[in-house]
Amino acid sequence: MHEVLRALIRRDRAVDQELWGSFWDQLRDGALRPGETVALLSSLSTRMPDRDTLVAMLRSLDERRPAVTARLDGTANIVGTGGGPATFNISTAAAFLAAALGVHVVKTGSRAYTGTCGSHDLLDRLGIGRTTSYERTEERLERFGIAFPGTFVYPREVALLARSIVPMDLRMIGGFINSVGPFLAAVPVSAQLVGVSDRSLLPALGRVAATVTDRRIWLCSNELGIDELVGSVDNLLLPNDGTDPIHLPAEAPASATDAIAELRPATGGEDVVEHFLGVLSGAGTALATRTVCLNAAALAVASGLIDGWPEAIRAAEDALRGGAARDLVDRLRTRPARAR
Repeated sequence: MHEVLRALIRRDRAVDQELWGSFWDQLRDGALRPGETVALLSSLSTRMPDRDTLVAMLRSLDERRPAVTARLDGTANIVGTGGGPATFNISTAAAFLAAALGVHVVKTGSRAYTGTCGSHDLLDRLGIGRTTSYERTEERLERFGIAFPGTFVYPREVALLARSIVPMDLRMIGGFINSVGPFLAAVPVSAQLVGVSDRSLLPALGRVAATVTDRRIWLCSNELGIDELVGSVDNLLLPNDGTDPIHLPAEAPASATDAIAELRPATGGEDVVEHFLGVLSGAGTALATRTVCLNAAALAVASGLIDGWPEAIRAAEDALRGGAARDLVDRLRTRPARAR
């Protein structure tokens, strides 16, 4: 058994960067014993490791990938840990809206983990491609103000882990990968809004975020367990720079049941694309509109484009009502939308 597994199972010491490197080497070379990667993912997903182990793991992955020479100054990313109640693609809608009001957005994401349609699934259905390099990402930002990087921003070890557990599915035992996913993508942005569905993870993720010095990170959470800011409940934003938490009170309080119903994804015979475009066209529920605007405003404030929250929210509302967000989606659709 690899020493990483012994340490994770016993919980008697932290796993340092060198030991993680040894594990990744053996994973790459196919030298691990059968079941060791399953045991690793099961252990990590059962209980979040200590701060030193988690930071060492992330740094060990960073040191193994090519150096990122690009620097996307003034850009923002919105991404979540997944989990929580099923909703439509709030963060993707907010990314389009923020870009429409002038924020440069690099939106990372993945296919569905706990829901039915992840951000990459939605982009496929919309007919919007992902970028394949940092150069292409910069080109897309220059042209449209928004870009959706593909898998090149993630460590290849994640794909190796997924392949190594076949026929098991990463979605069965890979909850940890989703939880730390916002910190796995190498995107050289200036600001990052990270939605955390499981509030018990805030202390661990907050400690990790505090070690990141090249960008502003806001961890956001709410009592609904939705990994975005929601307009009907109080929201908490935890900055990674040691400044005081930001409290965003509910704009129009509603019960949890009503809120989740208003933010639901497409159901029954509804088309995912039509439902999503309806929200971006201002035809969604009142809460869906407020929630998308609130997240877009957060990107505007975090990126430094707009100083105050009221001004940012008004700008987001104007961009939504004026059709700028929907127009941006249409300009990005380079091929016909895929059927469900």
